Amino acid sequence: MTNTTQDTQRTDELTQRTVLVTSGTGKTGHRVVERLTARGVPVRSGSRTGEVRFDWADDSTWGAALCGAHSAYVAYYPDLAAPGAVDAMRRFGRLAAANGVRRVVLLSGRGEPEAARAESALREACPDVTVVRAAFFAQNFSEGAMVEGVLAGTVAFPAGDTAEPWVDADDLADVVVAALTEDGHAGQTYELTGPRLLTFAEVTAQLSRATGREIRYVPVSGAEYAELLTRYGLPAPDAEWLAGLFGMLLDGHNASTTDGVKRVLGREPRDFADFASRAAAAGDWHV
Repeated sequence: MTNTTQDTQRTDELTQRTVLVTSGTGKTGHRVVERLTARGVPVRSGSRTGEVRFDWADDSTWGAALCGAHSAYVAYYPDLAAPGAVDAMRRFGRLAAANGVRRVVLLSGRGEPEAARAESALREACPDVTVVRAAFFAQNFSEGAMVEGVLAGTVAFPAGDTAEPWVDADDLADVVVAALTEDGHAGQTYELTGPRLLTFAEVTAQLSRATGREIRYVPVSGAEYAELLTRYGLPAPDAEWLAGLFGMLLDGHNASTTDGVKRVLGREPRDFADFASRAAAAGDWHV
């Protein structure tokens, strides 16, 4: 039997084993679910209100979701750098190992020291975990908190003129699925970015071209952004923590691109302009 045949059989075996996707209705989770389902992989899409109940705030839901699963995609809510994430990863990892989960892919943040601590906590029980550290998602402008700003024509954010290597969530989902269904990724850490750096002003210029409407970037301070979040109903402590996190992430230390997407997928990552064109064509910003 040739090595190629053995590799194919191994991949076929992996695609027939159940995968738990935590936060299965989230920005990355639903993309991973769709891709695995299209491949015929048995999937459990975990969520707080779905058929497979999984809630990061309620660890009594973890065991039933993990039972019988071979692999898991772990996307912690609200963020792997959030208070409590280290303890949650340690407990989840032990439970996953006790339930026989053999393959774990963890979504993490790029350049987040607290997230790195949570990665290590998960690795205590699951040493072969694959970590994907993502830059800011391009889809934050079409599916996330900045959609309303795009629709209103003004995007306010505490980023100044710092550039970010925006990654496409579809690229991340492709990487996650490869790590879940192919050999050779256990224990690896992949930093995922887009192909170029763009400031928020450059991003809104791209969005303006894609939508045919003027969209401006308005830089604000961390305190001003936290106040803005509280107006949308976020509790003040959460708003202040989130504004502080963004301030740390956008201090310039992440202003570089990586080859993570190409290492895994053998192709270049999608460009932000491509994302903007696709989202506009799909009607994501229809007013």
